[in-house]
Amino acid sequence: MLDVEGKTHEILLDNYISNLKRKKWESNHVIAEKTVQLFRHFIDTIHWSTTIELLNQLREYGFRITSALPLQFIVGNIIRRILNIVREEYTAARKSSEEEIDVQDSLHKIVTSEDDVDDYNSIVPELKLSIFEHLDEFQIEIESSNEDISKQALEHIHSNEIILTVGQSSEVEMFLKEAAKDRTFEVFITECSPLNHGRQLALNLSKHKIQSTLIPDSTMFGIMSRVNKVIIGVDSVMANGGLRTFNGCHAVALAAAHYSVPVIVLAPMYKLSSRYLCSYNQDAFNEFVSPAGVLNYSDSVVSKVDVYNPTYDYVPPENVTLFISNNGGHSPSYVYRLLSEIYHPHDYDLSVHNK
Repeated sequence: MLDVEGKTHEILLDNYISNLKRKKWESNHVIAEKTVQLFRHFIDTIHWSTTIELLNQLREYGFRITSALPLQFIVGNIIRRILNIVREEYTAARKSSEEEIDVQDSLHKIVTSEDDVDDYNSIVPELKLSIFEHLDEFQIEIESSNEDISKQALEHIHSNEIILTVGQSSEVEMFLKEAAKDRTFEVFITECSPLNHGRQLALNLSKHKIQSTLIPDSTMFGIMSRVNKVIIGVDSVMANGGLRTFNGCHAVALAAAHYSVPVIVLAPMYKLSSRYLCSYNQDAFNEFVSPAGVLNYSDSVVSKVDVYNPTYDYVPPENVTLFISNNGGHSPSYVYRLLSEIYHPHDYDLSVHNK
């Protein structure tokens, strides 16, 4: 039987999953913040004495959420990051209590020391407080990620350049607006049909006096020879450096490769996923929406064909030139290193039976 606390957690989990399924929070930025808030509440209210008890309970909740929301990669990323924060704070507390680290060589010891903590069974005083302080830093990182990315705009956009982007991305919009403060350039925006997200971005940029032109998706290849660089947003960065991003981006990336145009991807660190795209597991990668924007239901041919309208495209890492995150620029081949820094390998699989 569940106690009062357990029932409260069940209600919170159900409400959280329901809100995401009903797309109450459209922005990935908001989803990341809501996930941190939810798990912060769990850490505060779960009855635990050892870290392994906390990790197991958080992994159980995380496994339930990711199983119910297999297409929400951001949620899994945040949960794994929180689990790693718990592990890091436990390890740091153990080491600080076992040895007095000299200030002059503390950095060398931290870098060269091996993580010998594998049981997480010791009781560490004030661990919850340390975790909350780290979570506060993580939440600030999420809130300021777009701003940190936009601060790098002047390093990549120069005067009189022609930029091509796809659809609407909050990271791209802020990036271009920041560059426009000191640079004069032109932006081509593909419509990203049939959802036509690009129209809103074109409207927003025009309000800030940025010269922007909305173009049909079909003209993208013809105009690519005039483009200096492609800048796109992303839904998730896969573990191999590939992208899950707006439908139509793969065609844009191939055209850019044909004309040797660099493709720059703006991606906050919380969009870095530990998952790979498997050719046999497309259902867990893509999302399909109504084909009404592609084919009229009143047409007699509808009964004779199957029409798919995917939301996302997969762009392989070889078609990406540079990632720009809130921590700086990275090549696609460096993604594996970033994964090892922000996630623990034991948390890739959120099954509670893992260590």
